[in-house]
Amino acid sequence: MQYLPNILFAILLIIGIGFFAKNVRKLVRNIKLGKAVDRTDNSSLRLKNMINIALGQSKMVRRPIAGILHIIVYVGFIIINIEVIEIIIDGLFGTHRVLSFLGGFYGVLIGTFEILALLVLISVIIFWIRRMVIRIPRFWNKEMKGFPKNDALYILYFEIILMTLFLTMNAADTAFQQANSGNVISQFIAPLFSGIHPETLHVIERTTWWLHIAGILIFLNYLYYSKHLHILLAFPNTYYANLNPLGEFDNLQSVTDEVKMMLDPNVDPFAAPDETESNDDSMPEKFGAEDVFDLNWVQLLNAYTCTECGRCTSVCPANITGKELSPRAIMMKTRDRLEEVGKNIDTNGEFKLDDKNLFTTISDEEIWACTSCNACVEECPVNIDPLSIIMDMRRFQVMEKSAAPQELNVMMTNIENNAAPWQYNQLDRLNWKDEN
Repeated sequence: MQYLPNILFAILLIIGIGFFAKNVRKLVRNIKLGKAVDRTDNSSLRLKNMINIALGQSKMVRRPIAGILHIIVYVGFIIINIEVIEIIIDGLFGTHRVLSFLGGFYGVLIGTFEILALLVLISVIIFWIRRMVIRIPRFWNKEMKGFPKNDALYILYFEIILMTLFLTMNAADTAFQQANSGNVISQFIAPLFSGIHPETLHVIERTTWWLHIAGILIFLNYLYYSKHLHILLAFPNTYYANLNPLGEFDNLQSVTDEVKMMLDPNVDPFAAPDETESNDDSMPEKFGAEDVFDLNWVQLLNAYTCTECGRCTSVCPANITGKELSPRAIMMKTRDRLEEVGKNIDTNGEFKLDDKNLFTTISDEEIWACTSCNACVEECPVNIDPLSIIMDMRRFQVMEKSAAPQELNVMMTNIENNAAPWQYNQLDRLNWKDEN
């Protein structure tokens, strides 16, 4: 019976890590549904971006209050969870504070954890006040209803519970308090347990210990379903982000080849098509993006990395002026569609047509309201690019469906007929120079 707690802990650990690994495999599979794109160039700059933006959070502190609080929560939560190493060893082998042999260094380590735990608690409470009392507008856009709104609150409550359990566990640990090394915060909580029978106090310590590690495993597995997946994906997302200047769009290779052929004086425009091409049974590349399969894998990684912070939407000129477009909603709807496709594959073993696509939830009004100013891309704390998805969906509308807005169709017709966007004869294009 003395090994029963160790066995139960091992089972809990295997289930928790196993379920997380299963979701990670599903996540990777879904991202790989996107088209291939090479983002392996300039590895030194990519690594620099990842260190500065994902690790150093350089873009977060552009808004100092939220940025500094986020750094405290991020750094605190990550560092405090170093203690999980000790918890795992203790849980598997039945030891208690196995790393305490480190002596004074162990006291400094745990003391640092306790200070960070208190700072995290304070920061999370401020975050809750900003969201629920001050009600900062970007947290209350129309897309932030139901689960998206509650998801952020769940994480805040998770943080509060985990930090409270950690400090309570230390405060109820009689041996740890008597050592008086590292209990810089918990020593002020310990008096609350004075007068309690030692066995009852031991039960409290053990209960908070179990709840703490169980809570960490639950939090780990909740990440897949939460916007807080960015804790893990911010690093690859910033590494593989587009390094081209903002506003530089990629050219479709098929269109480029056709234009080059048209401009080549050595090509006979009346020649029969190449036999090798005419016998090719492969499907021609689709112009633009109709569904998640038409996006590249980095765009799908972007969708999963979105933190739903709303900074992109708060600086979007279209959204500010009352248009339908919200860059955050574009990323959320793309991720929702990708998850829908993933569940389809899980159910059927392969994707079965479901008469849905990105346009099912992303309206024409949204994608055509975009001014392509790149404000959303510049503002995103983890280098997400909503504009690339919008432009690919526009391409599909124009080149596959001929469904551009009337104003654009008129302009393109004028360019085709008059070599100018305006509706007058191209011979009259220079008449302006004769005006007084």
